[in-house]
Amino acid sequence: MDRTILIIYTGGTIGSVQTVAGGLAPLDFSEIHRHVPELVQDHLTIETVSFESPIDSSDMSVEHWGTLADMIQSRYDEFDGFVILHGTDTLAYTASALSFMLEGLHKPIILTGSQLPIGLPRTDGRENLLSAVEIACAQRLNEPVIQEVAVYFGSSLYRGNRTHKASAESMRAIISPNLPPLAEAGVDIQFNDGILFRDPLMRLNIHEVMESRIAWMPLFPGQSSEIIKRVLDWPDIKGLVLSTFGSGNAPTNAELKALLSEADTRGVSVVNVSQCSHGAVHPERYATAHMLRDCGVIPGGDMTTEAALTKFMHCLGQGLKGDDLRNAMRSNLRGEITKFSPIMPGH
Repeated sequence: MDRTILIIYTGGTIGSVQTVAGGLAPLDFSEIHRHVPELVQDHLTIETVSFESPIDSSDMSVEHWGTLADMIQSRYDEFDGFVILHGTDTLAYTASALSFMLEGLHKPIILTGSQLPIGLPRTDGRENLLSAVEIACAQRLNEPVIQEVAVYFGSSLYRGNRTHKASAESMRAIISPNLPPLAEAGVDIQFNDGILFRDPLMRLNIHEVMESRIAWMPLFPGQSSEIIKRVLDWPDIKGLVLSTFGSGNAPTNAELKALLSEADTRGVSVVNVSQCSHGAVHPERYATAHMLRDCGVIPGGDMTTEAALTKFMHCLGQGLKGDDLRNAMRSNLRGEITKFSPIMPGH
């Protein structure tokens, strides 16, 4: 059966080829079939588009996320699936952001990249691209197998909002610390059907407004409370993601408690995520976490930092406040969090 795939190139290592002089130059993605001839297949039509000025992923911004969402929305009915080629440094942020911006998604959006340029002999880019396209084409019973934003890297397909870049060197640089792969590519691609996400909303709905006036702060032993005070004193701040120890623990000093309580009182929400790659925030487990709970800090469960930040931006962008915001951050919107009971009024 015929399949149509749109490949969107944003920039990054995967889009480089080796020149005659030995350096690296951007790949002309209008000629992608010349560089990856395996993409030429019967019953497969591929169209490629690129950012007008491809960017290093370190320059990725909220505006670029909006551009991607618009590109997908405008061509949504034309294609069976979408593959986004992206630099690895901020790939997990973009995958997480798009998952929240694209509600009611029922087609695959597969992000991928590479550690080595596609023009080098040992590149991982070719396999990543070919497998991402194959997964984007996969259907059962006349519907896509994958109906969410996902990341393919190093022979594994992960939920986009569960990913994290863990290595600058490994060919398996992207990991999913708290959720198994959605699929693994060996001789065949084996899908993990039991954890595939299905959005109950049947019509694609784009949420482009993302509130960027938030901050992220990891804690460390001996940290001055004055630093946190300065961040929370920012007049325009709308929220803070606090990266804490272990299962959500923080120092129990009175100064920190007063700062967080005062922020809660004036409507600045704080979300608590763990500094650990694997595991979750459990506000009920230790007394040191009880202080955060008593200050109105929202436990982020087992969300990655990337998911917590982009979900926070999304929820604040929707105008959510108070208990509505708290319950949304604790709810499983796009498969980004292991389900927890919502926090009701009174924290």
